[in-house]
Amino acid sequence: MTELRNIEVELDRFRARTIAAAAFVLLCFGVLVFRWFVLQVVRHDDLQAQAEANRIGVVPIVPNRGLIVDRNGVVMATNYPAYTLEITPSKVSDLEATIDEIAKVIEVTPRDRKRFARLAAEGKSFESVPIRTKLTDEEVARFVAQRFRFPGVEIKARLFRNYPHGELASHLVGYIGRINQEEKQKIIDDWSDEDQANYRGTEYIGKLGLEQSYESELHGTTGFEQIETSAGGRAVRQLASKPATPGNTLQLSIDIKLQAMVEDLYGDRRGALVAIDPRNGEVLAFVSKPTFDPNLFVDGIDADNWKDLNESIDKPLLNRAIRGTYAPGSTYKPYMALAALTLGKRTPQWGMQDPGHFTFGNHTFRDDKPEGHGFVDMYRSIVISCDVYYFMLANDLGVDSIAGFMQPFGFGQATGIDIEGELRGVLPSTEWKRKAYKRAEQQRWYAGETISLGIGQGYNSFTITQLANALATLSTGGQRHTPHLVRDIVDVVSGARRPVAPEPLTPLALKPEFVDVIRNAMVGVNREGTGAKAFAGAGYLSGGKTGTAQVVGIKANEKYSASKLAEHLRDNALFIAFAPADHPTIAVAMVLENAGWGADSAAPIARRVLDYWIKGIYPTDKDIAAVQGGNAGGPPLEPGVPVAQATNIRLGTNHAPSADDSVGTPLEGADNLAGAASAVAAFEAASGASAPTAAERAATAASAASASRGARPPAARGHPRPGARAGAGAGGGGPAPPGGGGGAPPPTGGGG
Repeated sequence: MTELRNIEVELDRFRARTIAAAAFVLLCFGVLVFRWFVLQVVRHDDLQAQAEANRIGVVPIVPNRGLIVDRNGVVMATNYPAYTLEITPSKVSDLEATIDEIAKVIEVTPRDRKRFARLAAEGKSFESVPIRTKLTDEEVARFVAQRFRFPGVEIKARLFRNYPHGELASHLVGYIGRINQEEKQKIIDDWSDEDQANYRGTEYIGKLGLEQSYESELHGTTGFEQIETSAGGRAVRQLASKPATPGNTLQLSIDIKLQAMVEDLYGDRRGALVAIDPRNGEVLAFVSKPTFDPNLFVDGIDADNWKDLNESIDKPLLNRAIRGTYAPGSTYKPYMALAALTLGKRTPQWGMQDPGHFTFGNHTFRDDKPEGHGFVDMYRSIVISCDVYYFMLANDLGVDSIAGFMQPFGFGQATGIDIEGELRGVLPSTEWKRKAYKRAEQQRWYAGETISLGIGQGYNSFTITQLANALATLSTGGQRHTPHLVRDIVDVVSGARRPVAPEPLTPLALKPEFVDVIRNAMVGVNREGTGAKAFAGAGYLSGGKTGTAQVVGIKANEKYSASKLAEHLRDNALFIAFAPADHPTIAVAMVLENAGWGADSAAPIARRVLDYWIKGIYPTDKDIAAVQGGNAGGPPLEPGVPVAQATNIRLGTNHAPSADDSVGTPLEGADNLAGAASAVAAFEAASGASAPTAAERAATAASAASASRGARPPAARGHPRPGARAGAGAGGGGPAPPGGGGGAPPPTGGGG
């Protein structure tokens, strides 16, 4: 029997289903309307920006890096355009095979492959990486003809950093290199958003020297291009652009001819020399030897070159001018004498009979001259460099009085020179020793440790920049300046010059009559004392002081013998000098490591530096060779040539860097390819600096010659000879000082 269906029930069920379906459709439509509202109204601006970002690409334009030039406009760091061949790893299926095929078209060396692998590992797969740099026109033409074979490989124009004089002034100029991961993280963590944006697209940053210290001035301002792209990612048209602003030019106070001359005079020997204009703190020469070629570092130095530099016993990467610390030896004696006058411990006339030694407790400190110098007053103590006078003086003054007087001269203090990495050195005091050592017996200051301080030994340890800066202060009677290497910052667009000389510091309250006593004695050093041989016939009046500082200690009764020591353990030779004597325009401090007696080794170099600056004389090749070989203890062997006529052959090798030197900075368009040349031209148009003219030099020389007001004391009785050294004093290599041992460095005698 057929079941009868309830029509009403079926109809109700149908209605319910229809309503549910309609509600579902309405709900879906409502969701669509809501989503449309969100996209078209609520998020309109945001989504429009995203769409524009997909359609419009912003390409940074990296600025041309600023130039570095000397005081006369000689270029020391520059840029030049060239082409590179680059691979984008994400666009290449088989990198090795692609590189092998490229090598059939243009040369690809094993070093090129290693560099590519390293840079590819450091970067991102969508960033192009150079496989070859500095392509020749012929190589560019060969590749362009077969470009269709190499998807993901392209030729790009880049601007390369170059140091045209190679090793000359390398520690001063420094170098740039690729930004590494640590530096990238520092930029993210420490830099402002504005500064980070300014480095978009930048691959290189200053790593050392002025390239590092003045990075913000040299980098410039990054520009941009807005490019409309197709769906396939190809550029369709340029929508907007803002050109990059080149970095500023640094004009240094350095005279590159003087710098080159000094580096030549040093030859292969180790050491440092700093020359300062006492009137304003300008650094005229800033030498650290040995040097290195900064071009090697621009794109990352290879393993072999790095090993050679890093493992060399000569430490060519060490900036000895600000990071080498040395015992000043007898160059410290003029300051000790000035301290004695200022603190009332000595008068100029006070004298003593020098027996050749000074006994303190059961220790004997010996002079270079075992039989002694006879009667010695303050003038003669400086002229002949009498150690015993200063052994006694140091004992009378005490360590803390010495430190208190020396600190305002900048000893043991950072000078503030405008290059990073400066060390403070050590100006010893009882407080310093308490902080420097942990054990109580080491923290104690022993009276015997004070004795060697008087002749610039013991714990005394200063940089050559500090010695030059202190001499500049002394030679001007207390006027202080912060030494600086950069003279002006030049805007290459407008040509405007911005001087960067720091404000003069508060002068030291030195009594002029005391300063005159010391300066006259230093003039006596170069006229009749330990510097007389080197400065014979100079034609101008200068002041100086020789110094010889021990590197290792010797026993109390042992005689120093250089031949019995390894070369790197022999005495350091130092010299300080200023000229003209009455109104100094140059103050020089220098050290020749392990070169022995300062009068024989260092003074001849200082003489030629003063000849250059005061008389405008450049030494001959024969004279330079003699100084290099240590065979020119006296004045120049033959007359030099006027600086204006000296050739530029001493300014290093003017070379185009090898293909391995750097990867370079990307360029955008032909206008940027001419950037380096236009920057040079703009600078030359703006530059107005020059070295002292012949007339200025003649005037200063005449002024110096007229300043010979000095010389009342008797002539020195010969030069102290190298050989015997002071006996052991405070700790170190000899017996312990009275009262116990201290952890002092080897106590040493001075000797001029």
